[in-house]
Amino acid sequence: MAIMEEDSPKRRRVGLIYDDRMCKHADPDDDDHVENPNRIRAIWDKLNASALAQRCIVLKAKEAKDNHLSLVHPAKHIQLIKNISSRKNSTMKRTAEKLDSIYFNEGSSEASSLAAGSVIQAAETVAKGELDSAFAIVRPPGHHAEETEPMGFCLYNNIAVAASFLLNRRPKLGVGKILIVDWDVHHGNGTQKMFYEDPRVLTFSVHRHDSGEFYPYGNDGAYNMIGEGLGAGYNINVPWENDSCGDADYFAVWDHILIPVAKKFDPDMIMVAAGFDAALGDPFGGCCLSPYAYSVMLRKLMDISRGKNIVLALEGGYNLVSLANSAEACVEVLLQDKPLTRSPVDLPLKSTALVIRTVRQVLSKYWPVLASDLTDQVINSSRRHSQTEYVADTSTASAKSNPKVEQVRSAERKNDQKRNVAGNSFRCITCSSICDKTISF
Repeated sequence: MAIMEEDSPKRRRVGLIYDDRMCKHADPDDDDHVENPNRIRAIWDKLNASALAQRCIVLKAKEAKDNHLSLVHPAKHIQLIKNISSRKNSTMKRTAEKLDSIYFNEGSSEASSLAAGSVIQAAETVAKGELDSAFAIVRPPGHHAEETEPMGFCLYNNIAVAASFLLNRRPKLGVGKILIVDWDVHHGNGTQKMFYEDPRVLTFSVHRHDSGEFYPYGNDGAYNMIGEGLGAGYNINVPWENDSCGDADYFAVWDHILIPVAKKFDPDMIMVAAGFDAALGDPFGGCCLSPYAYSVMLRKLMDISRGKNIVLALEGGYNLVSLANSAEACVEVLLQDKPLTRSPVDLPLKSTALVIRTVRQVLSKYWPVLASDLTDQVINSSRRHSQTEYVADTSTASAKSNPKVEQVRSAERKNDQKRNVAGNSFRCITCSSICDKTISF
């Protein structure tokens, strides 16, 4: 792989990390398991076929050191993952069966160490100023892994390890505040818990919640989980209570929650838990984000960091086509290319407006920038703003609506009416019914 020459001061120095050794981690009993080696291969092949990889600086993957993993995981957890691949197949299987959505094989120990170490490598290189940004194409993913327990396909919490490494082991690099943005369709429960009382890390997650009935289940991903102690107000959850959320819904959340708070927080580093399972066609997500949407969301974050100090770490995403296309769109933006296509953007769902108002009201005590009331007209303006912003060559934009998106969102609107979410009620976080136990508007 050619190393990008710095022949233009305007060209961004973008790093990529990929290593075939992470493909050795695979379910020994299910070749069709959704979290499989083809996920990162699909991204890598796409970036090479489009010649984007050749424009980036390819970093060598490194395994994580125990003392770096220990910043967020205890020794017992580290030793379990470090030694599991040397056990008998029967032992690996019995161990995995005791855990939530986990498998082990002879490649798991090395792959998980490489995944965590690669995110550390990407983050440190960016923090040193040797790169403007980086994308760690890693697996297994990490954001579900909790302090003492692997879960949800995740063995180590890759992004939490890297963030803790910068804050606690590399203070001279000047990274004192980190914004972690998790746009995976599943709540980043592990990451949230690791920084729940830490005001140095602003954690933001937008995800399916469905009254606690969507993985990882329970109320950790509810809007009122805002942090504790010194970390109160530094954990932001935007929980979708229904499926079919698309580009306009995410743009509205960015414009009316994330971006205003992020600007006030003024992070030294932005780290993105880049799951692509909210993309249209994902077998798990039930949402319908386009590659264009991911590129706009990333570009808005880059505007805060002035195009620098931003690191993406792959999380979920299980439709290989939408996964590869969405990752490609993000790398294009990191390289300062404007989006080549744009999706037809509908208005945000009415339920989205209610979620936004709820989250803003709960957080306004900590972030006064969220204190003002928002009308539906203001929230809907995100659609028009984001549809016209950052678009360069509109001749390549699709002129037709995606019929599947239209079908899904039309069906969801009918569900909205059935659920009565257009009024002053909201789906309660403690029960499955529509009620007024939360906040009235």
